[in-house]
Amino acid sequence: MSKINEIFKNTSWLLISQIITSIFGFVWIVLLARYLGVSDFGIMNFAISFTSIMSIFIDLGINTYITRDLSRSPELSQKYIGNAIPLKIFLSILSFIATLVILLIMDYNLLSIQVVLLFAIQTIFLSMGWLFNGVFQAFSKMKYQAIGIIINSSLILSGTLLLTYFNLGLIAVALSYMVGSIITLIYLYNNIKNKIVIPKIQIDLDFWKKSIKQAIPFGITGIFTTIYFMIDTVMISFMVGNTAVGIYSSAYKIITVFTTIYTVYTYVVFPLMSKLYKDSEDLLKISYEKSIKYLIMIMLPFAIGITIYSQDIITLIYGKSYIFAGDVLKILIWNVLFIMINGASTSLLNSSNSEVAVTKINGLACLVNVVLNLFLIYYLSYIGASIATIITGVIIFILMTYIILKNKYKPDKSLIYGIVKICVSGLILAIILLILNLSMWIALPVAIIIYLIGIYLTKSLDSTDKAVIKEIIGK
Repeated sequence: MSKINEIFKNTSWLLISQIITSIFGFVWIVLLARYLGVSDFGIMNFAISFTSIMSIFIDLGINTYITRDLSRSPELSQKYIGNAIPLKIFLSILSFIATLVILLIMDYNLLSIQVVLLFAIQTIFLSMGWLFNGVFQAFSKMKYQAIGIIINSSLILSGTLLLTYFNLGLIAVALSYMVGSIITLIYLYNNIKNKIVIPKIQIDLDFWKKSIKQAIPFGITGIFTTIYFMIDTVMISFMVGNTAVGIYSSAYKIITVFTTIYTVYTYVVFPLMSKLYKDSEDLLKISYEKSIKYLIMIMLPFAIGITIYSQDIITLIYGKSYIFAGDVLKILIWNVLFIMINGASTSLLNSSNSEVAVTKINGLACLVNVVLNLFLIYYLSYIGASIATIITGVIIFILMTYIILKNKYKPDKSLIYGIVKICVSGLILAIILLILNLSMWIALPVAIIIYLIGIYLTKSLDSTDKAVIKEIIGK
């Protein structure tokens, strides 16, 4: 039981950092959306999506592979880190050149090219930082990763405040992101050197070959997953234009605030699950079941509330010029549920050496997503992209559930009963909010009370859940 509690107790630093980052990110996104306008805000988000796709070729799954292996064999840290640094530098150079060539071939305007290239440089520094973060995760030293996240978000927020005050323009936005990633990387490197091991550059070509071969399943999964998350923005830019990207991205940015929960979960649970696979298969199964239950319990009321008040939320945050993003938001918010459930399933399968199955599932889902986007964006613009995203999430959920139900980690029926109870509480909440038709600010405290009462009346928390909660809060 203590190891299961570790999942939650070890999240404190990361949770704090992600809450701070979400608040800071919320502020700077609102400022930038209002400052840049729909079109330039669309260019910025196109650049972020484009370079995020580029980042997977810098990584090739190496970060995830190293995190898993160092979780099991921490004594190999010098060899892994020493070889990974020059390997990622080499891959970064190739990816940057490829990015420039693609932009020139696609004949983008000069401003778009400049912004994308600056974000590409930022992505290179970020990718190296993700390598160090993976090492911190493997050694259960997420404190330094968390502080790095706070440093990065603080610098971007500070840069945003300055550039909007002095009216410095879109290029300055990209520069502020880049500077934040550079300073954060310096901090992470110093703590790797002082707290883990002093990196000594090594170029062991046999080790490179072996690492890439072992990391490829993770890398291919990363390619498919990133395309699934980012290709819609790029395709909207190609097929509709920057204004449509601005509308779609404004809703998507709100979604990323809620994926904070999933991000924290992944950082902590993947290395822990990798250890449990080696030490205790029963605890691995329990950690998966509890993760699914708690993630759904946390996210469901947000999904319901945002669906009902999507237009009010968009107008409050971005202003009336982004009003059409409300329809996007009420669709995309439900995909967060599938992101969380599928993320838990991915961690289980990857930690238990079933990464090939994950790769196949994400490959199929990626193909379906691209095809759906081609069709739905053509006819429905950003609404079509939203529909394609959630359909893809459902497909991944079905396929991963099918795989898990066939193996020894098949969840007990108690998990299904627990999820049903949580859904009943959510249904009660939705019905009452629709009947009362309250204003958004009044509905917020009312919704919290109704949902908690529903959780209590349906007995959604069993004795094990209560024990975990007591352990976390120290009672």
